[in-house]
Amino acid sequence: MIPKKKLLIVDDSAFMRKLIGDFFKESTLIEVVGIARNGADAIRKIKSLRPDVVTMDVEMPEMNGLEALKQIMSETPVAVIMLSSNTQRGTESTLLAMEYGAVDFVAKPSGTISLDLHKIKDELVEKVEHAATIPITKIKTRALLPSNKQEEREIQPIKYSWNKNKKKMVLIGTSTGGPRALQEVLPNLPKDMKAPVLIVQHMPAGFTKSLADRLNQLSEIEVKEAQQGDIIRDGHAYIAPGGFHMRVQKTGSVYTIKLDDIEPPRGGHRPSVDVLLEDNSMYNDFDKITVIMTGMGSDGSNGLKQLKKMGNVVAIAESASTCIVYGMPKAAVETKLVNDVVDLDKIANTIIQYLP
Repeated sequence: MIPKKKLLIVDDSAFMRKLIGDFFKESTLIEVVGIARNGADAIRKIKSLRPDVVTMDVEMPEMNGLEALKQIMSETPVAVIMLSSNTQRGTESTLLAMEYGAVDFVAKPSGTISLDLHKIKDELVEKVEHAATIPITKIKTRALLPSNKQEEREIQPIKYSWNKNKKKMVLIGTSTGGPRALQEVLPNLPKDMKAPVLIVQHMPAGFTKSLADRLNQLSEIEVKEAQQGDIIRDGHAYIAPGGFHMRVQKTGSVYTIKLDDIEPPRGGHRPSVDVLLEDNSMYNDFDKITVIMTGMGSDGSNGLKQLKKMGNVVAIAESASTCIVYGMPKAAVETKLVNDVVDLDKIANTIIQYLP
């Protein structure tokens, strides 16, 4: 028998603590070892109980989840899953939590006290079980430093013709750990880059706008949440909004964004990386630079197969050593279609080397 991983539940509502605890009663992997009523209580309990994973409410009295998270990450780092409300303040706090080192988050379906929390039971259990297995070294907040070009490893010679002067499009897919990964890649892309960037980050509706706004503040390129009909321009990044697949369509010589909430979620995800890549495979006016970064599951690998079959594509996967979760990049590498496997801090420079 493998010993169960230990979970601490942090929430100021006794009702919510009970509900979350009940979710794990049948788990063969997780055992609830304690509860905490606020951030200060959580810090004490983490020191005494040494849990493997913590679920933490963002908004709590006395010491909120963000303040507690900062202190936990500096004193006793542990995998933390935030529970957040889908308000503007909630979404902004959640993104800050990702920067401070939280592994992932789950959006409560209906505010602080969610009587219908059962709707997110499966998602929460899956994320907690995954988080409990992540090594502590990957959880500690890394300083986000620009990569050093001198340390750049040589890209292997490309096995087919890569015409640097042909139009390019960059396609990025990521999930768990993605907000921090994107924060290391997008700010290192130059303002005058000769390609647009289309991004799928698995997130529920409401959170992608805050993510885009945050990344826009940090980057030289323009970053926005994609809207129906946006003209796709070089030096601009478009993040698929939660709840919509992101496609492209051609009108004359112009490409625009097409959002789709009709096709069901693919593999549980809408937006889906596979949908973005498959859709792009239909257009050959431009070459594609595809990047698959940290995330659970295998989203992106089927789309990569379709892209490679239909046109000129280079594929970059984030290395296992820097991924919070080496799921999506691993699945991409296993297709044998990836050209470069690089650490997170090298991804921006690797993209740049393929651009005109």
